[in-house]
Amino acid sequence: MKKLTCALLAAALTLLAGCSSGGTSSSEASSGAPAESAPSSSQDSEPESSASQEAPAEKIDVNIASLKGPTSMGLVQVMEQSEAGGTANNYHFTMAGTADEIVAQIAKGELDIAAVPCNLASVLYNNTEGKISIAAINTLGVLYVVDTDGSVQSIGDLRGKTVYSTGKNTTPEAALNFVLSQNGIDPASDLTIEYKSEATEVAALMSEGGATVAMLPEPFVTTAMQKNDKLRVALDLTEEWDKVGDGSSLVTGVVIVRNEFLQEHGEAFERFLDEYKASTEWVNSSVEEAAALVEKYGIAPAAVAGKAIPKCSITFIDGADMKTKVSGYLQVLFEQNPKLVGGKLPDDAFYYQR
Repeated sequence: MKKLTCALLAAALTLLAGCSSGGTSSSEASSGAPAESAPSSSQDSEPESSASQEAPAEKIDVNIASLKGPTSMGLVQVMEQSEAGGTANNYHFTMAGTADEIVAQIAKGELDIAAVPCNLASVLYNNTEGKISIAAINTLGVLYVVDTDGSVQSIGDLRGKTVYSTGKNTTPEAALNFVLSQNGIDPASDLTIEYKSEATEVAALMSEGGATVAMLPEPFVTTAMQKNDKLRVALDLTEEWDKVGDGSSLVTGVVIVRNEFLQEHGEAFERFLDEYKASTEWVNSSVEEAAALVEKYGIAPAAVAGKAIPKCSITFIDGADMKTKVSGYLQVLFEQNPKLVGGKLPDDAFYYQR
């Protein structure tokens, strides 16, 4: 993660597979051995159309981008399978350091699919006049309140404290303010929130003893905990949001698709979503192996990734559930600062549902 504006806008990406057969029965194709020939006569020879299989869909080239961080972690199995030629399409991955890089490529039509911060998807939808759609949530909240003295056991315990964070005028500030307000705490008067420009600065303060309470995203939480054995996770902001969010959720990253690509290659996109979902499930269930791939693709060291993955809220949520969580989240951002969602809330056409 770079500067917090980008770190707050951080997010990840995608997957697919195919097979073929030609003129042989399914048992022949699986065994690899030729079938025995029965005595034939010109009267009995009929084509075995029922045994033949459908030809596989043609592979197409797909350009995919994600941000370096938690939103890319769920993609690593697809990346590896794509390298080996085992995906349903030919995927070309780009890992961007900042959201601006992805925005420019989407605007030029150079990307087909991207994993981006949720609010950035809304901004892009408004700025391109509806030329992209959101298809799935790939990362829920990655924000945590941490302390070094064990004094924070609930949101109420933040009253009167100084909390260090990043993301002034961005989504982390909006998320923290929402959770505080919903719990009857005034962010402006009931506590002091000190905003720093980068998450690394906050992590350093916690590690060096210059702060006792902070809000940090993963993987900075894990990195800071490795340097200070007194630091602990006090509150999961996603869980706190779920308690008061009325069906919405704290959403970090989403998968978007360029609508022109979707119209031309709808089936290929569907196969990609299937592969991506399988990848996120594998990353969560095979943490050690996934951490090795996270390091291989330059996202984070394996030692950090192995501890961070369980706290990175990597997921795959689509359909009606995705729409409910995302629309509620964007509504909260809009009420606090319309600029965070591009000036207005997206309409129903924003949400792609299979």
